[in-house]
Amino acid sequence: MNLQISQTFSALKYPNFRLWFSGQIVSLIGTWMQATAQGFLLYELTESPVMLGVAGFAGGIPIWLFSLYSGVISDRISRRKILIITQTSMMILGFILAALAFTELVQPWHIIVLAFCLGTANAFDAPVRQSFIVEMIPKEELTNAIALNSSVFNLGTIIGPSVAGIVYALLGPAWCFTINAFTFLPVIGALLLMDLHIRPRTPQKKSPFKNLMEGVHFSFEHKEIRILLINLGAVSVFGFSLMTLMPAWATTVLGGDVKTNGLLLSARGVGSLVAALLIANLGSRVVRGKIWTVGGLVMPFAMFFMGVFKVLPVSLGMLVILGWSLMSVINITNALIQTHVPDELRGRVMSIYILVFMGFLPAGSLLVGWLAGLYGAPATVIICAFIMMIISALIHMLHPGIRNFN
Repeated sequence: MNLQISQTFSALKYPNFRLWFSGQIVSLIGTWMQATAQGFLLYELTESPVMLGVAGFAGGIPIWLFSLYSGVISDRISRRKILIITQTSMMILGFILAALAFTELVQPWHIIVLAFCLGTANAFDAPVRQSFIVEMIPKEELTNAIALNSSVFNLGTIIGPSVAGIVYALLGPAWCFTINAFTFLPVIGALLLMDLHIRPRTPQKKSPFKNLMEGVHFSFEHKEIRILLINLGAVSVFGFSLMTLMPAWATTVLGGDVKTNGLLLSARGVGSLVAALLIANLGSRVVRGKIWTVGGLVMPFAMFFMGVFKVLPVSLGMLVILGWSLMSVINITNALIQTHVPDELRGRVMSIYILVFMGFLPAGSLLVGWLAGLYGAPATVIICAFIMMIISALIHMLHPGIRNFN
């Protein structure tokens, strides 16, 4: 048992990763507090699931505009400097939204514009964040570090929404945004305190566009990575984007309130955290492809039962399973790609990963918001379940070897 526990947390042996891990615990709780409060505030102001989709879409447009360029930058200059800039920008945006909420001046268009600005910061932050992990730990610990990094993210999805529901109900949304803004300080401090051994980089003599195309060419010429990215895009559009509907699901479908919304998001976080810790423990074993396969097959069934049985206990249970399956697919996709990408292409290839995952997410948010406006949230979830069922079946029939890719 002790051996298994030490294996699960093996990347924490390294001081730089411990700093990062500690800062992320605080910051991601705040991030999920803001995301939960922002979505519920927008729904209170508009009572429209379509507007929830529009906000999700606005937050994702910058991923399409900037994330590939961010990958090129990540392979050229200090990733730590980029992260300090992006984290500071996100902190400032949190304070702006808090000020608007405190003064009761906040309007739906403010939330959408600030979602776009936050998305812009995130478009530069996310690819760098993924490729920065390898600078904190040896490469043999990469899968474990990715899984632990993901476990922190999912711990935030458990604690953040629940705390946001309580703070929102007692004190209002402005305090959720204020708390989030202050939680960026530990991450910025951790980045400043790190003693990094910077790996030498090959001087880039080609144009940024040619550098970018090298990453694109590698990603789509590599058969297994190409399949992983196609599946990731489908999961983003028809799986992860359903989280956009949670404020409407909590109120319209289940007859609850902001605390119900927090419980739903936290339930997904519980499943995701279990998946992340499982992958951290098994990451060095030849089972990653199998976990990825199971996650993809379980996902549509959890979505289907959630859409059919519209009661709180079933919704919570299915969201735990959905969270497990989503994180199993997303996390292992990340780990497998990073395992097989050369260091000199890491930033560019991970920017493509971010573009597919986070760039398709706003399109999915807009789609599910539109479908929910036409047919209702339960029917939308069932439609997405059938689409994911077909996509998963096709991938496993046409490319059965992907389950053994490690």
